Order: sequence, then structure tokens, then C-alpha cells
Amino acid sequence: MQRSGTDTNPKGVSIVARVSGDTLVELVYDADKRKTALAVSRFGGLWNIEQEVKIGTGEVLVPYAASNNLIANGCVLLPSGPVEYGTKEELLADIRAFLHRYVDLSPLFEEIAPYYVLLSWVHDAFNELPYLRLRGEYGTGKTRGLLAIGSICYRPFFASGASSTSAIFRTLDAFGGTLILDEADLPYSDAKADLVKIFNNGTVKGLPVLRTVQDRNKEFNPAAFKVFGPKIIAMRERFEDRALESRFLTEETGTRPLRADIPIQLPDALKSEALALRNRLLHFRFCEFFKITTNPSVIVEGIEPRLNQTALSLLSLVDDPVVRTRIKTWLLAEHDRIKGERRATPEAAVAEALVRAFRASHQRHVLLRAITDLFNEAHEAAFGHPMTPKWIGYMLRARLNVATHKSGGIYVVPASERPKVEALAYRYGIS
Repeated sequence: MQRSGTDTNPKGVSIVARVSGDTLVELVYDADKRKTALAVSRFGGLWNIEQEVKIGTGEVLVPYAASNNLIANGCVLLPSGPVEYGTKEELLADIRAFLHRYVDLSPLFEEIAPYYVLLSWVHDAFNELPYLRLRGEYGTGKTRGLLAIGSICYRPFFASGASSTSAIFRTLDAFGGTLILDEADLPYSDAKADLVKIFNNGTVKGLPVLRTVQDRNKEFNPAAFKVFGPKIIAMRERFEDRALESRFLTEETGTRPLRADIPIQLPDALKSEALALRNRLLHFRFCEFFKITTNPSVIVEGIEPRLNQTALSLLSLVDDPVVRTRIKTWLLAEHDRIKGERRATPEAAVAEALVRAFRASHQRHVLLRAITDLFNEAHEAAFGHPMTPKWIGYMLRARLNVATHKSGGIYVVPASERPKVEALAYRYGIS
């Protein structure tokens, strides 16, 4: 069984996209003629529209059929063919103007979103990606933002939190592209767990999600589903997993009055404007894909590695020094916010008591009772009662990964854990 954007066909291998050597192949769709074809670029931007493409592996590639349900019903949007994109600056300006007409974004996000659109079209030139998120209450423009930004991303696939996660897995695996997910807030369920797997694995190339599928012989076999790619989501709350939270570049919606010039309903013109931009963005991909590399010089000093990891691919596309400075300033503010939130956790309070106990001790180890006393001295009022050494020991072992053992019948943290203690002091900002 062929998967990951391919399917068997009597004439050849049906594909959505392929990078083979210096050749780029992309599926295009003419909605008026209800016909698909392959746009092929072999010479750095020069292209042809073909129905069959033979590549160096010997395979003959043919386009997915126009009757495919996702294509025919507009669940997955495609370009109709490459169109000269002009310069990168002109393309970004036109994307920014398009978004400004239909969506009320904050000034910073109105600069980030066009670059994220560009990133979506060359995302496979990078190994790690951030996600984009609009977060706020209903009626604050989240869905509008998804529709406008998503309509010009690379091969966008529109879904909602009510969609079958099996369908999302299979569509991402077959079509790749950009997942546009509305109403990502879900009660705790298997569906939510599956979506979290998609988000956690989808930022890094080469981390598929393994799921058990039934083959034609009704045998159950594990299958790897590719989920790497850009994603834009809308939701009301945060994810409970702080590690997952750090993967998003977030726009908080509803924080100011709506601009008076924003149309209440999206006009039909949006679809034609979006198609014109997708066609220019396809040409941008053909011209620029093999030139794009990660630029380590844009790494922001003084912030957590995860934030740099998240933003590096986006910053690598930003040439404008003013925009780059604004994004870096935002990342520094995010760093401070994350540190502040982490500092307010029970883990930080226990870590602080541990650090104070080690720095006050003249012995090779510190007593668990001493750590407990220091914790209660500082935080008993906040917790409403003193915490026990048993609870402190659990927090040290299970939440902070600090070992304890008995010495002379008394639980202690051994001196061998001191390097971990210093690392915790840095992580939680303990002076």
C-alpha cells in the first residue's frame, strides 16, 4: 500500500508533491475545468504543467484525481498554477495587505503572519517548525483569522475539533501541507490525546506518529503517519502541557475594539484573491526552496533554548531588521513570562527550599527534614497547612528528578545531586 501523498494508479504513482534531487513537483487544481495536473520545476523557478513526470528513481508520477473528495469540496486548497511572484518584499507586502483587509490582527502579529505563510510554503527546507495560534473567547475573530491566513498557506487542510482524528491523521499523511484547526479546545478524551500527539510530533521532521491500522486481510499492523508541517489553530484556553504551549506563536484576540473597516462577512473576492496569492507563493517555492537554509546568526541570546528552537526557522526568513528586532523583543518577553509562570509553581518552591538547604549545609548531604522545614517556613501560609517530608520527597523524586536515600535511618539528598541542584537554581531563577 502506497501512502504519504502517493497512491497506486494504472498509469503511475498518484502524488500530491515530491522533492526529487533538484526537481520539485506540486499538485495544482483548476476548479473551473475540474482538472488536476502537476506543476514541475527543474531549473530553479522555470516550470511546466504536466500530466506525467518521470523522475530519477524510474517512477512515473501522475496527479491525484480531481474527483478526490477533499480537493473537489475545498477541504484542501491548491494553487491552479505558478504565477510570477515578483520580489520577496512585494509578495510579503501583498500578503500583509490581504490579511489587513479581512482580519483585525495586532501590529506585531500582522508582521509575523505573512512570514509564517512564507514559511509554510518552504517548511520542508527546515527540520523544526513553530505553530501559529489565535486564542480568545467566541466572537473575537479567531475563525476569521484562520480562514484568511489559512487560505494562502501551503496546501491548507481545514478541520475542526469535531473532526475525526483518524481523518486528520490520514489527511496529513496523504496531503501534508498546513493543518488549519478550529475549536482545538476539547474535553479530556482519546481525541484530545491524539491531537496532542500530532502537535508534539509535528514540529520536528522525522517523528511520525505510530498507529495500528487494519489491512485488507483484517490483520492489525502498526503504521507510521507523517504529521510534520505547519499548523494554525484557534482555541479559547491554553494546553495543560507547558512544553506543548511553548511551540506556539500566539495572538490574543479580543483585546481591543474591532477595526471599523473589517467586513462583517467575508466577500467572495477573498477566494479569488487567495488563489492568486497561492499561485504566486507556488512560484516562490519553486524559485527559493533550494536556496533556503537555517540561519543560526538570528538566535536570540538570553532566552530559553526551546524558544530559539521554535522561532529559528521563522526568523531565518526575516530579512527586515526592524521586523526581526520586534520578533526578538517579543521572544524576550515570552521568556520572562515563562520564567515567571515557572517560578510560581510548587516545583519551584520545592527547588528553592532544596537550593537553600544545600547552600546552608556544611555536610556532604542535606536532610529531607531540613528541606521540608525551609519549604514550610516560606510557603505554609500559601498552602494552608505544613507539607510533610513524604510530600517533599515525592516532589523531589517525581517532579524534579532529584534522588533521595536513607543515611543512618534518615532520608537525605546526597551530595552527588548537587549538579542537579545548581541546574534547578538556573531553571527556576533562584538567586
